[in-house]
Amino acid sequence: MQERVSRPTESRAIPFDTAKLDSLMEAAGLDILVATSKHNVQYLLDAERAIFFDYMDALGISRYLPVLIYPKGAPDKAAYIGHRLETHQRAVAPLWVPQVRTEGNGSVDAISLGAGLIKEAAVPMKRVGVEMPFLPMDAGRALSDALPGSEIKDALLVLERLRAVKSPAELAKLKKASELVIESMDEVIASHGPGTTKQQLFDALRIAEVKRGLTFEYCLLACGASHNRAPSADRWQTGDVLSLDSGGNYHGYIGDLARMAVLGEPDSELKDLLAEIEAIQRAAFAAVRPGAMGGDIYAAAEKRLAQSSQRDCTDFLAHGMGLVSHEAPRLTAKGPIPYDDADARRPLETGMVVSIETTMKHPRRGFIKLEDTVAVTATGYEIFGEGSRGWNVGGSAVAR
Repeated sequence: MQERVSRPTESRAIPFDTAKLDSLMEAAGLDILVATSKHNVQYLLDAERAIFFDYMDALGISRYLPVLIYPKGAPDKAAYIGHRLETHQRAVAPLWVPQVRTEGNGSVDAISLGAGLIKEAAVPMKRVGVEMPFLPMDAGRALSDALPGSEIKDALLVLERLRAVKSPAELAKLKKASELVIESMDEVIASHGPGTTKQQLFDALRIAEVKRGLTFEYCLLACGASHNRAPSADRWQTGDVLSLDSGGNYHGYIGDLARMAVLGEPDSELKDLLAEIEAIQRAAFAAVRPGAMGGDIYAAAEKRLAQSSQRDCTDFLAHGMGLVSHEAPRLTAKGPIPYDDADARRPLETGMVVSIETTMKHPRRGFIKLEDTVAVTATGYEIFGEGSRGWNVGGSAVAR
């Protein structure tokens, strides 16, 4: 028996710029868009992800595969195929998509139903855009078999360009995520003192983020002179620095920040080292404004980095942030994540969001880092979660 979600009496507004998407699809040579990643489906639907599959996709002998179909220039023929376990969720929060079918059980049946709906729509389908990294091989083969006259092309960058400029609602979520991550770090630093293991700090930060309504994603942490950032039995001792670098997301939007702490009062050397990192961060911030080339951020930061006494052990990185870490704008082709730097040669736009981070791997004092989330505004920039940028003293709540 088919599971169908009845449409609301008044359709919701389409949450993205259809003209922009149509233009991007035209430039990429696409007639139909088939989105299958959880983040892009969330974006195109403006809806919470399927509750049952928010954590993991595997189920039985297949996997969850949401399928959003968007024909260029014909949003009235868009369709969404969800899992049968989404039926009640989609009934409670109706979607804008004219046809919602919560009938999927695995990857092949979901994409096969989607192919059938494409045929029924009677729209051009010579060139079908898919998210190649997010389409399982079995589903990709089933789609090709079902649409033998269609060319299957990669649409990943089309969707990335669509998401590059954030709406006010998206910016509010990114700001909230950032602020809550900082609040969580403040709590953990203040409530843990000498002898705390890195594993205990990791676990405490997870709890602190979750109780604030975040989905905990990761925490990279280093203490003492070590540069190892995995949770372990190593202990944070008096005089040691602590680096916390965590990602927690708020309704899918990532807050990714790094802050520093020390057990005891920071000495003059530590103050000077963090001040050098802060100066590089501030130089990068000053280059953020609408109309400036994305590469200006790197030029400003690297000029200041070249003046640092610690330049040989310090690295700078800037990357886009949103539903995905390292999304557009993409500003460097030499960073730790491989991609091109197309946005280095494009102007920044109001609503873009960039993570700016400076990392010092000091041979004696340890891992020292600041990472900030910065939004491009009409007049320049805004830092999300700007607090606690200096040396935060560990165990202050324990000592009281």
